[in-house]
Amino acid sequence: MLVEFSIIPIGVGSSLGAHLADVLKIVDASGLPYKVNPMGTVIEGEWDEVMKLIKKCHKTVMKTGERSVTTISIDDRKGKPNRIEEKVKSIERRIGKSLKK
Repeated sequence: MLVEFSIIPIGVGSSLGAHLADVLKIVDASGLPYKVNPMGTVIEGEWDEVMKLIKKCHKTVMKTGERSVTTISIDDRKGKPNRIEEKVKSIERRIGKSLKK
């Protein structure tokens, strides 16, 4: 299962970097495959482990603020491992070139 999530702390000022760095330390320590992008993070794993990780990230942000918006998008497909890499490679094969990453 692939899950993309983003956490937006509200009421902590215009710079979110320090708050998001705390979240990404948690993601990195989880051991799950992940990719960071400018608008969120994609994680690959089983339902329970991914949801537990996102919950931990959300609670971490809530420790330093009064409000947070967490958005989650799930792509669940049976029998397709390593989708965090293979989805992009599939598109690259179809267009015949590498995409910017």
